[in-house]
Amino acid sequence: MPLNVALFEPEIPWNTGNIGRTCVAAGASLHLIGKLGFTLSERRIKRAGMDYWPKLKLHQHSDFVAFENFIPHGSSLIFFSAEAKQSFWDAPFMPDSYLIFGKESEGLPKSLLNRHKDRIYRIPMEDGTRSLNLSTSAAVALYEALRRTGLGAGAEGNTPATT
Repeated sequence: MPLNVALFEPEIPWNTGNIGRTCVAAGASLHLIGKLGFTLSERRIKRAGMDYWPKLKLHQHSDFVAFENFIPHGSSLIFFSAEAKQSFWDAPFMPDSYLIFGKESEGLPKSLLNRHKDRIYRIPMEDGTRSLNLSTSAAVALYEALRRTGLGAGAEGNTPATT
């Protein structure tokens, strides 16, 4: 089962396009959850996704409940927030993990963070840095998950890193 990136209410089309392109390159699926700040037919998303967009394993969910109902029960959910206490270096990445990111302007809703407080991780940054770009964060987390699980395109013969 491939790794998955899930975006909760993404607002900026070129971020989502870049993340889609990264998912294709990494052999991951992309899940778009809730109201989008753009349409999927928008030229800017296609430009950022380039010719990779038609190859993307894309799933769209009306809200977080629909997303939860779609994924297998007991799936590995890993949430990302700049305000999290736990470092993503300690995240329990699994081959079927769902890496969940919030919208660019607000991140993930507090209600969701409160419900999953033991599964929230941050990407370490220098003090005074508020946040990373969404597409950068998704790429960093996805490739760390690939490294740790030994999955992904071109990973044949690679062995998972030991910690």
